[in-house]
Amino acid sequence: MTTKSVSWKDYLIDIDENGSVKVSKNGALCDNAKAALREIAAAAGFEIDEKWNTQQIGAKLAKFLEEAAPASTVKPKAEKKDDEPQVKASEADIAGARVRVYGKAQNRTALGIMHAYMVMYPQAKLEDIRKAFPDQLNPDSGVRQNFVYAEDKGTTADWNGFFKNEDELLTMGDGKKVSVVSMWTKPSFERLVAWAKQYGIVVADFEKAAGGGQKGSFRLEYLNGYIPPKQSNININLKQKKGIPWWIWVLIAALIVLLCFLLFGKKKAEPQIVEVEKVVVVHDTLYVKQIAEIEAQYNAVTFVVGKADLSEEAKFVLHDLAKVMKDNPEIRIRLEGHTSAEGDAAFNLRLSEARAKAAVDFIVNHEGIAAERLEAVGKGFTELKNPDDPTAPENRRTEFIVLN
Repeated sequence: MTTKSVSWKDYLIDIDENGSVKVSKNGALCDNAKAALREIAAAAGFEIDEKWNTQQIGAKLAKFLEEAAPASTVKPKAEKKDDEPQVKASEADIAGARVRVYGKAQNRTALGIMHAYMVMYPQAKLEDIRKAFPDQLNPDSGVRQNFVYAEDKGTTADWNGFFKNEDELLTMGDGKKVSVVSMWTKPSFERLVAWAKQYGIVVADFEKAAGGGQKGSFRLEYLNGYIPPKQSNININLKQKKGIPWWIWVLIAALIVLLCFLLFGKKKAEPQIVEVEKVVVVHDTLYVKQIAEIEAQYNAVTFVVGKADLSEEAKFVLHDLAKVMKDNPEIRIRLEGHTSAEGDAAFNLRLSEARAKAAVDFIVNHEGIAAERLEAVGKGFTELKNPDDPTAPENRRTEFIVLN
């Protein structure tokens, strides 16, 4: 029986009552617990005595992390009854959260977590949510998959271990319906709760979910001024308050151009060129605004220090950029990576190039945009946005520049 769980970055350390230690990374159990503990200790600044065995390292490292990290990352299970999952979020968790889930039972709360994720990332598809919540989070009931297409017949979707009511299904970004597994043991549920915090999702205590709420006995609360993308993006995709699509205004402008030409034009070429420019400006203003807002969202997503790996949030933002490029096939974009003036100049230049190239490669390889429509350029810290403070965070950015 697990008596203590300590989460640290991508790792989860479980210590059983007999002292044995298990370490998981990104939901997957590490084959070599001792090596994983050494890796955590090195990154956390904890010195290990070579004479210690795995159990000693695990106990001492857990205590160190317990004292150094926020209390919310350490969950001593003896504080609650064995049948009561530990889901309480700390003040630090809530301060950094965007959505809080209220549920009357752990399986309904798990369903609420998945719905919260889809509210935050409405463009996600089945493969995306499977990566976001890997199957390794829920191995205790013999569950093979956490998500299946609801319309699949003769498969595990027909098994009663999945939520199947219409208001319980997830609607993916491609419009397909997905069922969520309904079997969650206490350890699996606690892993899920700890895992969801990286997406800004926290869980309220069960007893606080009086009345059950909406959608299968759970409800969602938006925290810290968070507005879901489906609401915040309304004004980006519409040209007028009354909901008239932008292309209608382009068509009206084109008709006005044609009418003016028929009534007043004596020359064929010159008036047509001038008026067509006006139509292009209407269209260009819209996608330039969209790209500027996407750039701001992308720069709100931080890279791991010294690395160019794209996070899941960064990929979702790039998906939006690719959609704008698909809707406007005439535009080309250059992605410029910039760093702050910290560390070696040559390293920063290579890093900025790698981050810009990683974004371009994702758009080309995963979104199907032609490679010749994109450029990746690294600037290092040669063009600081805030030269008065070379180490300021705003200097670490990626700029999306429309080339035509």
